Amino acid sequence: MHIIKTNNDPLFKVTAFVFFIFLISLNFSCVSSKQFREVQSQKERLQSERDSLVGLNDKLTVENTEISSQLAKMKDELEALKREKSALTQELDHLQKEYQIMKRGYYEMQQAQASLVKGNNRETRRLLKQLQTTQDELQAREDKLREMSRVMDEKKRALDELQYEVDKRNARLLELEKMLNEKDEMMNDLKRKVSKALMGFENDGLTITQKNGNIYVSMDEKLLFKSGSYKVDARGEQAIGKIARVLEQHPDINIMIEGHTDNVPYRSSDGPIEDNWDLSVKRATTIVKLLLDNSTINPKRVTAAGRGEFFPVDPANTPEARQKNRRTEIILAPNLDELYNLINTNN
Repeated sequence: MHIIKTNNDPLFKVTAFVFFIFLISLNFSCVSSKQFREVQSQKERLQSERDSLVGLNDKLTVENTEISSQLAKMKDELEALKREKSALTQELDHLQKEYQIMKRGYYEMQQAQASLVKGNNRETRRLLKQLQTTQDELQAREDKLREMSRVMDEKKRALDELQYEVDKRNARLLELEKMLNEKDEMMNDLKRKVSKALMGFENDGLTITQKNGNIYVSMDEKLLFKSGSYKVDARGEQAIGKIARVLEQHPDINIMIEGHTDNVPYRSSDGPIEDNWDLSVKRATTIVKLLLDNSTINPKRVTAAGRGEFFPVDPANTPEARQKNRRTEIILAPNLDELYNLINTNN
């Protein structure tokens, strides 16, 4: 803070007074010595007062500066106190609100406690009823879960049984497939051996075919018999003997001998033959005997059948067709007893 000098300032007054005396001394040069001394004394006194006042002014200026500094510091402290007061006021409001909430909560707890004491029995019954309902629901769900588990177990057992049956059937099919493949290979080998054994008889009306898993050795009448006869020629006996040698090496092959005739009615004086039926049967049994003579073929493997005229290979009513139909077939089939036993056992 700065000090502003005015007309009321003592220093100003002293200066003005000295100046005034100086003027008087100029105007009144003829003043007496006594008066001059008085004036001089008064001047010195005033000068002393002036110096005192100057020192006081400096002191007051310093004090004024210190007071200004202290005032600024106090203003800063006041602002800090105001901010602190504001924060404390907010905190107080917050605490008062929390107090009111706690007070209200405490009151509500007192009311709830009172209500609980008054209605304890009623609340207990309600809770027990709710608990019983919950237990019933849990029991129902447990029963349902147990039933579902039982059903799932039954389905699992059924599925396991079905899977076992499928696995067993698959194993059986694999075994059957293996056996059939072995049978097919055996029949292929048999056909090769029969074809090799009968090589050279093709021009005599002999054919060898393989179908439906069987081997068909078809021999025209001219290779085996004279027309209307059931006695085998030497050439025919030779062919049958060769077939017998091969069949001895394959004891698992069943042998079917079928006799076939044409549709011309039978007329002959060669034994008790009445018709084509008798002739076809007699020719079949003749071939059977030739196969069994001088061989180790088990007779249980051999079957003779007479087909007469009822299974022609060519239905045309021509000499050529009738010649084809007059034939004897040796049908070689694999013994499937093992396969049947396997199927029946697994069924």
